[in-house]
Amino acid sequence: MARHHYYFTSESVSEGHPDKVCDRISDEVVDLVYKEARKTGVDPWSVRVACEVLATTNRVLIAGEVRLPETLMKTNKQGEKVINPTRFRSLARRAIRDIGYEQDGFHWKTAKIDVLLHSQSADIAQGVDSKNKQANAEDEGAGDQGIMFGYACRETPEYMPAPIYYSHKILELLASARKKGEGEIAKLGPDAKSQVTVHYVDGKPSEVTQIVLSTQHVDESWNPEKVRQVVEPYIREALSDIPIAEGCTWYVNPTGKFVIGGPDGDAGLTGRKIIVDTYGGSAPHGGGAFSGKDTTKVDRSAAYAARYLAKNVVAADLAERCTIQLSYAIGVAQPLSIYVDLHGTGKVSEEEVEHAIRATMDLSPSGIRRHLDLNRPIYAKTAAYGHFGRKAGRDGSFAWEKIDLVKALKQEVKKKEAA
Repeated sequence: MARHHYYFTSESVSEGHPDKVCDRISDEVVDLVYKEARKTGVDPWSVRVACEVLATTNRVLIAGEVRLPETLMKTNKQGEKVINPTRFRSLARRAIRDIGYEQDGFHWKTAKIDVLLHSQSADIAQGVDSKNKQANAEDEGAGDQGIMFGYACRETPEYMPAPIYYSHKILELLASARKKGEGEIAKLGPDAKSQVTVHYVDGKPSEVTQIVLSTQHVDESWNPEKVRQVVEPYIREALSDIPIAEGCTWYVNPTGKFVIGGPDGDAGLTGRKIIVDTYGGSAPHGGGAFSGKDTTKVDRSAAYAARYLAKNVVAADLAERCTIQLSYAIGVAQPLSIYVDLHGTGKVSEEEVEHAIRATMDLSPSGIRRHLDLNRPIYAKTAAYGHFGRKAGRDGSFAWEKIDLVKALKQEVKKKEAA
């Protein structure tokens, strides 16, 4: 039986967190390859990227497997075609500058950037590129095996759990204000973490009872009291849609001074913030990171599809909450299984929703990419503040947040009930 009275906590991290710096650079690589493919007439369906980034004190390492357009290659002294590192170094510097790092230990101008990208494994490529017996003539196999989850609920207008939604919102507002460079807020640094505890009453978010914020600051004279004085108005603005409990406990820079931040203070790595990227722990996670991967990788595309479907199920008023699991095998186009959990809130059965999902969307990697139009340079903006609960953009970004499948799902449920 579901609990009705409880406390739940989620955390977020800013775009300047060391791991998020790496996620951003990884996704800038994905975007660059898609841009160059489109610009040079290369079929975007052939793009392959699996890029990992490591960052530490004034050092960035970009590694992984790619299939690139000719414009991103060069000829070496032996007359062989090899990856040209110049464009990748440049995109990393631009990303670091946009995030705001200009400190001695990590500066966009002076950081040493190594590019160790190489061609995709032929063994992996054959499983994705070849036409699988279970697929139609246009389908491709999944880029890997694995399980992916999607989730949606009615706790916020964006169909996201309240704790992660508000944790993200705090950091987004602070980053926006910092970049505008007005007043004391401009003295904050790029690195920050937030955490929000929400008290649920009758299964619904009632009030915020704990607020944690650790944020870098460039003025070494600031103490935690000063930092709270500067950030509190922005936190209250971020939480304007939910009451802050009268006895709410605030922890602002609880360790004291936070001047050394970013990769200079702690090494970063792509893919270490997967719970921040998704639902803040309110739903399961399959374990695969999103950033740095093209959308043949079902870690990314199928997680987007699962969120899209779960959100549309809730928007269709078939349930108040919905979790969807998809599973895949490498080289096999169609999912091995589709599982739906409506958490006791369903107005129809889970089996009816599973049937409707299969009937309304092709969940092969090709089908997902076509339906959500994912072969685009839209991924750098997903690297911070969550991949879900965002506004769908005119450029095709966050297409998995649309609720345009509501009518089709309802029709399929009605057909099933009538059968």
